[in-house]
Amino acid sequence: MAKKKSFFKELQSYAIITFGLFVMALGWTAFLIPNEILGGGVSGIATLIFWSFGLPVGVSVLAINAVLIVFAMRILGSGFGVKTIYSIIVLSAFFAGLQYYIREPFVTDKFLASIVGAVMSGSAMGFIFTQGSSTGGTDIVALIVNKYRNISPGKIILFLDVFIILSSYLIFKSIEPLVYGFVVMVVVSYTIDLIITGNKQSVQLFIFSRHADTIADRIGNEMGRGVTFIKGVGWYTKTENDILMIIVKRMEYPQVFRIVKEEDPDAFVSLSTVMGVYGQGFDRIR
Repeated sequence: MAKKKSFFKELQSYAIITFGLFVMALGWTAFLIPNEILGGGVSGIATLIFWSFGLPVGVSVLAINAVLIVFAMRILGSGFGVKTIYSIIVLSAFFAGLQYYIREPFVTDKFLASIVGAVMSGSAMGFIFTQGSSTGGTDIVALIVNKYRNISPGKIILFLDVFIILSSYLIFKSIEPLVYGFVVMVVVSYTIDLIITGNKQSVQLFIFSRHADTIADRIGNEMGRGVTFIKGVGWYTKTENDILMIIVKRMEYPQVFRIVKEEDPDAFVSLSTVMGVYGQGFDRIR
């Protein structure tokens, strides 16, 4: 049963990765490349090669990443390497197929195209990151650094991609493509961080209830989360109260509310977002 559950979980992960790769390739081939807008990463380098020599983007993406993947397998593990190899091959295929069929941009307004293309690319990369994979290139460098330091992948990619964007000046000899390229770069970086941070975000709850014991037992048994008891005094009533302090993932707090409502509809609950949580069950301190 456990093996079957693990298989379906892995299958779901690959489905999310595949969908993300398609969205990313579509963003580039339908919005960025036809409008001569450059993004970062290996896709950006491959686009420069395409504009300079006519070599299809998919071919360049596959060739460049073939070298970079060795570093991912050595540092980030073989599991990461398998998913990344899969991502590189599938992304190259999507690039090749979509670029063959899409000859005209979906929108001709360059600013709109840069925003839409960047949001599609950044959100796709964010979801791919959450599945333990990468599209290669600067993504690999970003995840390696993020493994050892608390620097967001989006910021690392942002700094690395500046040099790729600036290189487009050598082809166009114009400032305008640089401006649109930097718009793409910033939007991609922001979108990646938004997806990844949203996936890891945690909340802190304080629960004031006459049935604190029952609520704490259910949270521990049903959710596997720790609960801290705090003894407090209501200053108005001068009576002692039991206060529960709980930290859970953002997606888990509705379950906490359900338990509290079932055990004590009159409970008082305070909910707040926390910047970061490190320790067992959450992020590892780096």
